[in-house]
Amino acid sequence: MSIRLMTSAAALALSAGAASADYSLTILFTNDFHDRFEPISKYNSTCSAEDNDAGECFGGIARLVTAVEGQRSEAEGDLLLLDAGDQFQGSLFFTQYGGDLAAEFMTALDYDAMAVGNHEFDNGPDGLADFLDKVEFPVLSANIDVSGEERLSGRVPKAVVLEPGSEKIGIVSVLAEDTPETSSPGNGVIFSPIVDAAQAEIDRLTEEGVDKIVLLTHVGYKADLRLGRELTGVDLIIGGHSHTLLGEMDGAEGPYPSMANDVPVVTAYAYGKYLGLLDLTFDDEGTLTEVSGQPMLLDASVAEDEATKARVTELAGPLEEMRQTVVAEAAAPIDGSREVCRAMECSMGNLVADAMLDRVKDQGIDVAITNGGGLRASIDEGEVTMGEVLTVLPFQNTLATFEVTGATLVEALENGASQMDEGAGRFAQVSGMSYTVTPSAEPGSRISDVMVGDTPIEPEKVYGVVSHDYMRNGGDGYAMFVDAQNPYDFGPDLADVTAEYIAANAPYQPYTDGRITVKE
Repeated sequence: MSIRLMTSAAALALSAGAASADYSLTILFTNDFHDRFEPISKYNSTCSAEDNDAGECFGGIARLVTAVEGQRSEAEGDLLLLDAGDQFQGSLFFTQYGGDLAAEFMTALDYDAMAVGNHEFDNGPDGLADFLDKVEFPVLSANIDVSGEERLSGRVPKAVVLEPGSEKIGIVSVLAEDTPETSSPGNGVIFSPIVDAAQAEIDRLTEEGVDKIVLLTHVGYKADLRLGRELTGVDLIIGGHSHTLLGEMDGAEGPYPSMANDVPVVTAYAYGKYLGLLDLTFDDEGTLTEVSGQPMLLDASVAEDEATKARVTELAGPLEEMRQTVVAEAAAPIDGSREVCRAMECSMGNLVADAMLDRVKDQGIDVAITNGGGLRASIDEGEVTMGEVLTVLPFQNTLATFEVTGATLVEALENGASQMDEGAGRFAQVSGMSYTVTPSAEPGSRISDVMVGDTPIEPEKVYGVVSHDYMRNGGDGYAMFVDAQNPYDFGPDLADVTAEYIAANAPYQPYTDGRITVKE
């Protein structure tokens, strides 16, 4: 099937006129694929075969193969296929196969380069090393020093020069500096500031005569805009990490491309729902003069490549018994969307936090707290399968109980509110307590009106808390929990706890009750 790029109404002119020796380059890119090899529903969870046949699903690796092959066949100039990180984590495929499937399908698609994403470290440095063993394309990051990790040392370049045709294209990459809080790179991977690291590589490539430079990042949309404003010598930024939708469609956060000074910035949501597309024109001095394109929605109009679809079906075989097991029923959709659960009370956050607290209610535990970023999908109305629950909670976290003072709990809520403007995953969903957050207030004063049950929190009082092992050990900035009293990190799996709670309360009625108030 032939796929044609529908560009925006007018290409973005970046300078007046173009020299006679124009150079054309098409870039295709993905970001934040998160092991969604099968088609996804509108809730970003696995789509049933029936719904897929009915044309109600999006993405999946088989559609991506068709789209990429179609674009390659139609490209009039040179073409690159890039990935901005986070191929790993997010479905049962990762639980079963680790990074092996990402390596297999990315190799089949013939990617030219990839940025290291934070979730590429979810199985530790060895998980990334195993992936590097299976791919031949460069996997980049300029602001991490991996020389302290034997299996990674010398294997993660800061940049690469690609030659898709007659011209050299420099690709530089940087990774979010807070990755030690959001994944598991270990102490042997050292992070440096993204601006300094990117600029050093851009300068090096420029001195070597490379006059077309793309920054392929995994830092998030707002950080990409900052990079565009602060860096010199970069032509284009392609980013991931924040799952931001840009373009002319409903729900887009900004234009595609967004401009940071004179630097175009693009990203293409997540989960393989879109294929990022860009047509670029450079003049003979290497100046980018024109950019056009829009993300391609991989809906039912894009046929699934049959061989790829068959391979995914084969790989899904060992997962089927678990994922098809019906564990409960939902009376209405349970909202676990990223844009809600990282910014305010959400029904999925209430469900998971309530389930956690219910599980340990006989252990002297007062409150539950979980990170909005740990909720990876919504669940639709009707039968709830274990596969759906595991798509929402794929990280194999275990319940953790501990004791901290009221002052420490408030500090934890402050941490949860500290990056709301960036859509960070640390935002706190809670149970057994309520609070008010004012994102615009000064740090240290964003949290107010904290109640435990019906009683105002007491700073000196010690409270029993349930969270999960990732947060209890400092993940997502919750360093205040590391030295908690009486910690126990080895409770049951959070997905199992949630599934059992939905079953015990079936048909489960999702709700919000005002436990989190957000003030402007």
